[in-house]
Amino acid sequence: MRKTRIRKFQLALLAACAASAAGLGMASSHREAPFITTSPKVDATDFYMFRSYEGVAADGSGGRSDYVTLIANYQPLQGPYGGPNYFSMDPNALYEIHIDNNGDAQEDISFQFRFNNKLNNVALPIGAGAAQKSVTIPLIQAGTVSNVSDANLNLNETYTVNVVRGDRRKGAVSAVAKAGGGATFEKPVDYIGVKTLGNSAAYATYAGKHIHDVRIPGCPSGKDAGRIFAGQRQEGFAVNLGPIFDLVNAPLSVITNPANINAAAANSIQDSNVTSIAIEVHKDCLTAGSESVLGGWTTASLRQARLLSGAPASGHQASEKPGGAWTQVSRLGQPLVNEVVIGLKDKDKFNASRPSGDGQFLDYVTHPTLPALLGLVLAGDAAALAPTNVPRTDLATVFLTGITGVNKPATVTPSEMLRLNTAVPAVPFAAQNRLAIVGSIKTSGADFAGFPNGRRPKDDVVDIALVAMLGGLCMANGDGDTFKLNSIPGVPVTSACKPSSVPAGAASLDVHDAVDQAVVPFLSGFPYLNTPLPGSQ
Repeated sequence: MRKTRIRKFQLALLAACAASAAGLGMASSHREAPFITTSPKVDATDFYMFRSYEGVAADGSGGRSDYVTLIANYQPLQGPYGGPNYFSMDPNALYEIHIDNNGDAQEDISFQFRFNNKLNNVALPIGAGAAQKSVTIPLIQAGTVSNVSDANLNLNETYTVNVVRGDRRKGAVSAVAKAGGGATFEKPVDYIGVKTLGNSAAYATYAGKHIHDVRIPGCPSGKDAGRIFAGQRQEGFAVNLGPIFDLVNAPLSVITNPANINAAAANSIQDSNVTSIAIEVHKDCLTAGSESVLGGWTTASLRQARLLSGAPASGHQASEKPGGAWTQVSRLGQPLVNEVVIGLKDKDKFNASRPSGDGQFLDYVTHPTLPALLGLVLAGDAAALAPTNVPRTDLATVFLTGITGVNKPATVTPSEMLRLNTAVPAVPFAAQNRLAIVGSIKTSGADFAGFPNGRRPKDDVVDIALVAMLGGLCMANGDGDTFKLNSIPGVPVTSACKPSSVPAGAASLDVHDAVDQAVVPFLSGFPYLNTPLPGSQ
């Protein structure tokens, strides 16, 4: 009888892990709130912040190790075949990456990207003699493309980048410039297909021409050099999206047997592309004083009002006339927060909020609903799988302050953002543990350079988040409060985060969503995310 009960609990736990993945596997912020589903061009999907590991040695030195890479992905689930207009960025939007370098939940540095779509009106002569007319073509390309601002492109995308120091709307604004002069940056056209842009290697060469060496104003002397890229990339997030949304419609063997990880169709969104905004900046240009921890997040804003014309003039995107103040409609720091932490009624509110106002969302972190929902669905008992240390100071630490000794600033205002300790050396790609800090806890391997200390493309944030949600950090915290998870400003401790507070026990450190982030293809250097998939093979 006892073995039967244990077996039932094990099966329930495994199903819980899969169900948790259903909530967490939204790749990782696609279509996460009601309003943003109506505006995919400003839908932030993933945000990465990490010490650059391009060319670094085993000890984290050399190469680009003195730099921090920031990547913000937008426009989810792009079908590579999605022509004829493909996935240009919104010229009426403001895309931003923000840095808090003193822990006060306020942006100190913001990088602002504005895009411009230039219609070239490529035309062909149709007819002959007196009947001939020059008529504009219906496509965005008139022939093969291989160069920056290629003559065969009917639509050229460019962008500008400003750096704002202080408040994003009131601070000092300076333009980021190319190292060789000029402040207008070219963006590669999306990977239309192999006939237009050549094979994957040819497109990689073409896209590489759009990696710009830049000078960033306001940096310490000799540390103002950086790189910028904006363009289409292959989706880098691993998730079995279709079956997960269908009530985890996958064989139990895929979840229970490690040998079946990455089974057929397990990584279902790898046939999609995204659009990345990437910037590499010297770490000393981002940090302030002796504080080595950075907080980062990305936002997108639209004008407060727009006027749609029923009879638009000829031109590109001439139907819309925006006006009014910038209004934030998208926000992303740590992955998965708005998906599985914030309640449905407040998802749009969270997307419009700033970290300084995150006190209004505190209950969602300290009293998370997902573990209770899993217990109700799987065992008819909300307490069956939910850790008992409520308020959940462990989650508040990870999401709102950073972990003591890892990525917590000396002084911190609790707020949701991705936090990176720039004093932690980079780890070469081949040596990275996909579970980062959690992997270090499990295997005693030293990889504290990944999520939740920043986030690298290889970090398996779904698995790490599963571990946190089911109490794995309390198991690692032990009875002696090893990671100082039992205190958070403004949150009283009523039940300590320790092994006895975790119903799943040691198994909480081993949960897996049956998809391995580590096998996703990435580049070894900037902009790190892989060459996009072509619209034709």
